[in-house]
Amino acid sequence: MFSKINARFALLVLVAALCASICHADTMAPRVFVAREGKGYLEKVGPQMVLHLKGTPEEMGCQYGVLLKNEINSMVKLLEQNSENKLGALSGVGQSMLDTAWNQQQAYMPPRYTSELKALARSCGISYERLRRANTIPELFHCSGFAIFGGATTDGKLYHGRILDYGLGLGFQDHSVVIIAEPSGFNAYVNVSYAGFTGSVTGMNMNGMGFGEMGGGGVGKWDGLPMSFLMRRGLEEAKTLSQAKNIFSKSKRTCEYYYVISDGNTPSAVGVSAKPEAIEFLDPNESRGPLHVAIKDAVVMSASDRYELLTKRITENWGKLDAAKCRELMRRPVSMQSCLHCVLMAPKTGEMWVAHASSKGEPASEQPYVYLNIKELMAKKP
Repeated sequence: MFSKINARFALLVLVAALCASICHADTMAPRVFVAREGKGYLEKVGPQMVLHLKGTPEEMGCQYGVLLKNEINSMVKLLEQNSENKLGALSGVGQSMLDTAWNQQQAYMPPRYTSELKALARSCGISYERLRRANTIPELFHCSGFAIFGGATTDGKLYHGRILDYGLGLGFQDHSVVIIAEPSGFNAYVNVSYAGFTGSVTGMNMNGMGFGEMGGGGVGKWDGLPMSFLMRRGLEEAKTLSQAKNIFSKSKRTCEYYYVISDGNTPSAVGVSAKPEAIEFLDPNESRGPLHVAIKDAVVMSASDRYELLTKRITENWGKLDAAKCRELMRRPVSMQSCLHCVLMAPKTGEMWVAHASSKGEPASEQPYVYLNIKELMAKKP
């Protein structure tokens, strides 16, 4: 399958030992408590809104809806207003397409996700139909990322970079939220998201696993578990690369997606090419077909010229990469003008650097990053 990847979504998997320690200058901004609901609460870390959810699906949905009611209502209204004319190549997307996708997918959704979404809708005062349409939108979009570890940096720590290159014109950036979730019976995880969304496109769990996706073709092949909820399953259930691969292999998949999945404990990473009918994994130090650049100790996914520039930046800085230099790897034009968020994750230590596009539409890759120590945020309440 990898040999047939469209050139604009060329995937290169490389595996590298990143020896860089996280800069000691990276300290969190002051934490400000905002509100509490049940076991959940909302705070701000510098400019970043951070939502803490804990408990059963119904409890988490209720906490989410109460604590972000205004933001969710604003986000859904904005999406409904803009979905017809600001979705780029998918400018014709409307409610009927979202409904078609959902109707094909709902049979594959774990009941806990549907229960959470219904509780969220009730608690924020939005109809379930409107909210689940909004949660279907990530299924329609396609994006870059890398995992670098071992000899490529200065301390061997794995860093997982994630560039999200879509949705800038929809105004997502004005409703960004980092969600720290502790679902009953599953892994605790952090999800870089937007108000009202319950799936994931960028995240890591507290067992050292990182996840990021990049879309290909296959729009309309929706008979399976939506991509963002497949990602969430990985966050909630996987503790190792082997477990993550098993989850992605055995799930009924939709469309065509590529993933970087990283394990900060090993450290190692894997590239994934996933279609409804087949899935293929590319291991570290392996290359084939259009995956033509072999760099030791890294997994890299990008497209055409951006792929070439990203691999060039990595090779030129190999052995010298730390958290700061990894963030520099994501700057334009590796990221696109439409870059909605850039995230650098250190899954083993639970650290994360997050940058969002500006309200004026300036790409996230050129904006300041907010440093978050997720384990510290979970251990100590503001």
